[in-house]
Amino acid sequence: MSAPSTASEARGLPPLLRDVRGALENLAFPLALPSSVDARESAAAARAQLNDYILPRLASLDAPLIAVVGGSTGAGKSTLVNALVGRPVSGTGAVRPTTRQPLLLHHPDDAGWFDDARVLPTLSRVRLAGDDGAEDAPAHLPDPVTTPNASGERGHASGADTLLLRPTRALPAGLALLDAPDVDSIADENRKLAGQLLAAADLWIFVTTANRYADAVPWKLLAEAGRRDVLVAVVLDRVPPGVEEEIRGDLLNLLSAENLGHAPIFVVPELPLGPSRMLPADAVVPIGRWLQALAADAEGRRDIARRTVQGAMRALAGRIDSIAEAATQEQAVGDALRSAVDGAYRDALTDVLAATEDGRLLRGEVLARWQDFVGTGEFMRGLESRIGWARDRVSAFFTGRPAPSATVADAIGSGLQTVIVEQAARADEATRRRWRAEQAGRVLLEGVPPWRAEDFSSSVAREIRAWQQDLLQLVQAEGADKRFTARMLSFGVNGVAVALMVVVFASTGGLTGGEIGIAGASAIAGQKLLEAVFGDDAVRRLTAIARKNLSQRVDGLFRHEREDFDRCLEPMAHQTPAESLRVLAQHLRTAVPTGLPAAAEDEA
Repeated sequence: MSAPSTASEARGLPPLLRDVRGALENLAFPLALPSSVDARESAAAARAQLNDYILPRLASLDAPLIAVVGGSTGAGKSTLVNALVGRPVSGTGAVRPTTRQPLLLHHPDDAGWFDDARVLPTLSRVRLAGDDGAEDAPAHLPDPVTTPNASGERGHASGADTLLLRPTRALPAGLALLDAPDVDSIADENRKLAGQLLAAADLWIFVTTANRYADAVPWKLLAEAGRRDVLVAVVLDRVPPGVEEEIRGDLLNLLSAENLGHAPIFVVPELPLGPSRMLPADAVVPIGRWLQALAADAEGRRDIARRTVQGAMRALAGRIDSIAEAATQEQAVGDALRSAVDGAYRDALTDVLAATEDGRLLRGEVLARWQDFVGTGEFMRGLESRIGWARDRVSAFFTGRPAPSATVADAIGSGLQTVIVEQAARADEATRRRWRAEQAGRVLLEGVPPWRAEDFSSSVAREIRAWQQDLLQLVQAEGADKRFTARMLSFGVNGVAVALMVVVFASTGGLTGGEIGIAGASAIAGQKLLEAVFGDDAVRRLTAIARKNLSQRVDGLFRHEREDFDRCLEPMAHQTPAESLRVLAQHLRTAVPTGLPAAAEDEA
């Protein structure tokens, strides 16, 4: 039997499962919530089961069945495997854990099914000598052939992330045995690997002993097998004489309670081990015959594969539902944290824009400099009728003396800079205060550097200068028409631009007392000057453009300032929504893998 190519397998993958895989890969659960810890592990287990078993099995229902030999520490798994193949191929002994690496035994004709990463793609492959090889013990084989795992890494014969492959004619074609680490191993990596291997199995051969068959840890896995409708055979090992029926009956009751009452029970009596710690051959004859019968029935193997993969899909759907619950909790907390950022910086932008519209920026230094620039009230009263006087007054500022227009622009820029920096500081503090109120937010804040007031202030100054330069260019572009050239030269481009700045900030909403009259008169002066140059309609349009430009620049400054907060929440933005997970889970429950449908086979 030859294995199908990887390309042909990929073409046969149902679109639903590709969607499920993509959804699971987009789950990070970045928040420090109690439910997120379990959800991360559950999502990793779901991805592993999908990649290790469901997808490869659906892509090749005719591939050999994989029977995983699992059980508790010291149950005799490796001893059973050695007895079934009639020679010591798996290490046994008193030192725990005995099985540190998974060993997959298969008929030589089935080698092509296991050399690539079709099954258990995260494990590298190390091929060992078979029945005709010069070596028996895996640990002493020189230069084993290694195959990269799905990540491109090559395995080493000493790592737990390596799958040892050994061909043997003692097993029938169509069936492989996988000796797994202990499900209750003292080594964390061995326990995780045992669970991964059992999840990738078509059937389980569960080995337990007469005095440990009711232990809690293995029964958690057996309960999972019942939920997945996995074909399970139980080997009751080291049974003392005279108690077989009593233990078998109790074990059968326990199995029935977990929907495993159909599981065959094989009893291996307590027997002395022979040379190389081998069981007598006749002790495992019933198990061997059962395996031979499974392998001989091609259609029966397909039925087992279908049933197991459908059960795995149902179990995957249940797991995804629980993952969706955790995702819902994360979304709620993540949305609240993001809302805190949005609200703080939205309020900051609103307050800055309000300060540019209610006259606050025309107080103090700005008012004084502007009055120096435009002169007394007589200037404003006679501006319309005495353009020549205004021209002489304004032009005088461009004859070698420091330009008053520049001092006005500096004063406006300084006041605007102060407002923007103050509002950014408030937004940063408001966000941090809100995040500190949440456990998840406190953890995320560990990755947010302190606010850098000096750096931000420098950025604000650059943006204000750029905005003022934009106003100069706006004025130049508007005055490019020959009809405006004379008047533009009369007032000076800088002077007109400064007047535009004043008009942008002109209102009396934030002023009191005498300031109202002064600011109002100042605004009128600027308005009259601009109207004298451009006309009423153009002044309204230029003012709107200048305000919009300023708003965009301040918004850009705040967006940059909030990036550290946004970066912490970025994984949430790419995470699969909980509702999408629930829809996929429902589709998984109704999917029936009765063979690859024609539409799925045509999928690229």
